[in-house]
Amino acid sequence: MQEHQGLKISKKSFFSSLGILGAFMMVAGFLTKVLPAGSYERILEEGREKIVPGSFQLFQRPEYPFYRWFTAPIEVLFGKDQVTIIVIILFLLFIGASFRVLDHSGILRYIMEGLVQRFEKRKYVLLGLMIFFFMSFGALFGIFEELIILVPMAVALAYSFGWDSLLGLGMSAMASGFGFASAILNPFTLGVSQSIAGLPAYSGSLFRILIFLTIYGVLYGYLTLYAKRIEKNPSYSLVYEEDRKRKEQYVRFEKNQHLEKGHLKKAVEVYGFFLLGMIILIVLGFFIPVLSGLALPLLAILFLVASITAGTLSNYGSTKILMKDLLGGLVAMLPAVLLILLAMSIKHIMTEGQVMDVLLYYAAERLQGLSPYQGVVGLYVLILLLNFFVGSGSAKAFLVMPILLPLTDLLGITRQTAVQAFLFGDGFSNLLYPTNPTLMIALGLTVVSYPKWIRWSIKIQLLIFFLSLGFLYLATRFSYGPF
Repeated sequence: MQEHQGLKISKKSFFSSLGILGAFMMVAGFLTKVLPAGSYERILEEGREKIVPGSFQLFQRPEYPFYRWFTAPIEVLFGKDQVTIIVIILFLLFIGASFRVLDHSGILRYIMEGLVQRFEKRKYVLLGLMIFFFMSFGALFGIFEELIILVPMAVALAYSFGWDSLLGLGMSAMASGFGFASAILNPFTLGVSQSIAGLPAYSGSLFRILIFLTIYGVLYGYLTLYAKRIEKNPSYSLVYEEDRKRKEQYVRFEKNQHLEKGHLKKAVEVYGFFLLGMIILIVLGFFIPVLSGLALPLLAILFLVASITAGTLSNYGSTKILMKDLLGGLVAMLPAVLLILLAMSIKHIMTEGQVMDVLLYYAAERLQGLSPYQGVVGLYVLILLLNFFVGSGSAKAFLVMPILLPLTDLLGITRQTAVQAFLFGDGFSNLLYPTNPTLMIALGLTVVSYPKWIRWSIKIQLLIFFLSLGFLYLATRFSYGPF
């Protein structure tokens, strides 16, 4: 009988990502030794932390010993972001455990076989629908992290059609991230930044719909061309060898003494009800702020319960085997947990060394005196750089927009254009930076290493970057408003 591994980060992927994150930690630590220390005054307004414009002050560099660069991954568990980090870790562990059960029970393969049979001659239609689904949730509801639970299914679907895990990531994680950046109603970035700018809620929607449709067309075209290329020559894939070891567990349905299709059909139906409930939860989070804050842990718990329930109904075997597989799936995700802690520690080092605000202050100073076109590009690039350290879009909006909006007024840039530059700078780079935990989770659920992800995605990222500059030029040229 074929051995199934479930979700498991590969050694090569782990060590390459470990080296990159370690190097960034060293760079962050070095900056705490060479840059002056300083900070803005902060206030709490409606439960949100905001920077007071004009309050920046330099002060004596605090003592931040060298050894704390290396203890930062542990310190983050007890720091300001501890709740967020613990939730992310539990989410990752639960997903790992859940997919081990889905794989070993045969449920995942049964679902994939059904989709392949239905769309065998229309697979590019299915690809387009998948991209639109993920992008729409990002653009309308600001859903990015929550959809990561579906990445392994998208990868399994890609395997079933003879594609690779990169394409699976492209139709799921990348599509979700690009939709998040092409915001139409996204409350976490668009809603917050427009509120801070004093703009009417969700104003300027027609231009953003045009942006969304353009980005969708570019992504669909890019992934379609790539899919056709690896269909002709599978070895063209950057992860050909890594995928070859995994594909067999997804490309066909197999029966053994524990698995019968009758049981699986019932299990899949029950699992479908759970998935529908998860989608409803995600949508309700858009309207109920309290529920939105709890969405990630609730989704992880629901996913785990769904997998255990469906696994039991699939005639899995003994409870002992089920619990063993749950534990095995959880343990397999521990290397990815370490990567998450390393990624989060980079911001921690910068903050503890009191140099985060210094970078923001120097960057904002450079924007003064520029033309409107230069200013909007400078604003876009500034947000791109800040997103490396501060991943949360809403938190970044509250921190930087109060400082930047007065500058954009002086430069002759409309506030609506400034908001659009913020959306672009905050969103697309979520799929580039190893400091973004969502990206590292997505990669950790596949065989794709961070360096190979960058090699594969950099072309479309560059295309999107220049396309974004074009949209910002148009917004500046036509005074995108109302103001």
